Amino acid sequence: IYEMARLMGYKAGLLSTVCNYVEDEVIPTNQTTPDPLTINALLHRMVEAGCDYASMEVSSHAAHQHRIAGLHFAGGVFSNLTRDHLDYHKTVEAYLAAKKSFFDGLPSTAFALTNIDDKVGEVMVQNTKARKYTYSLRSRADFTGRIIESRLDGTTMSFNGRDVEVLFTGKFNAYNLTAVYGVSILLGWPLEEVLVGMSRLVPVAGRFQAFHSPKGYTAIVDYAHTPDAVVNVLQAIREVIGNRGSIITVVGAGGNRDKGKRPIMAREAALRSDRLILTSDNPRFEEPGDILRDMEEGLDIEGRKKSLSIVDRREAIRAAAAFAQPGDVILIAGKGHEDYQEIKGVKHHFDDREVVKEVFACES
Repeated sequence: IYEMARLMGYKAGLLSTVCNYVEDEVIPTNQTTPDPLTINALLHRMVEAGCDYASMEVSSHAAHQHRIAGLHFAGGVFSNLTRDHLDYHKTVEAYLAAKKSFFDGLPSTAFALTNIDDKVGEVMVQNTKARKYTYSLRSRADFTGRIIESRLDGTTMSFNGRDVEVLFTGKFNAYNLTAVYGVSILLGWPLEEVLVGMSRLVPVAGRFQAFHSPKGYTAIVDYAHTPDAVVNVLQAIREVIGNRGSIITVVGAGGNRDKGKRPIMAREAALRSDRLILTSDNPRFEEPGDILRDMEEGLDIEGRKKSLSIVDRREAIRAAAAFAQPGDVILIAGKGHEDYQEIKGVKHHFDDREVVKEVFACES
């Protein structure tokens, strides 16, 4: 939405997991949604810079802790609800309630755009005062997206019946793009310009970011760090390559976070991969070996046969590359845009994308 606003000729700012922006100015972040003082300071800088729009990723933590109190939103989008942050919220119900509180707080002058393909899409906006709109890939909705053809380097989609070539791959990206299309129309931007803008949007760093090896395989770096996200990315890859290549997945789980998702992530990854390598993510203050053993608990006999555990993430990526054959796809999941590994309270420089490029350089 931030990029689309700029393509429409407006000045814009962004608060997000990956980075904060005031127009072109990059402001690093370590939180999806900052504390109230930081939020308002950044919004003030956007006003001073002449920004017309600000896009904000509102986390469930931020909604629950009232970090966004006093802000007046022109609109809000609900994308989906999957298992995440249960180390904080404890239950899925509490997680849902935190997200829903954002929509409950929207004024009647705002819009609430919800994904009705998600099982709680309608629940999320049932008590909002905002004007309700829907988007979908499967059902009748105010804004519909359809996937016509998928490739690893993009997709042919239609938005409310208008065909557009986009630079994104996967159903999860198709949902996000349909939401962007809906928001753009609700903000009153011209339809033809919006459609052109959709074709010019580029993927966020570390989100289904593809690198093509000199050996003929593809490595994809993605931020997927929940069971549902891993499933979505692997399904997107399989939909594109079919049976023409194997999928090798490299994935870990963060330390000092929801332990219950670890075996689930490993199981779902094993089910959808031809080979699985379990490795470190951000172990934080836990022992990496303990995290891997938690993940291994989710593997059945068949899953264990196709899996191995390598604590060193760099070595895990190198091992995946050694296994890969022309036409194969390696998914390196969990860290995406992050350029560090957090170990025992210290952030060490580590970037999956850099490691992939190092491996490719040795193959040339």
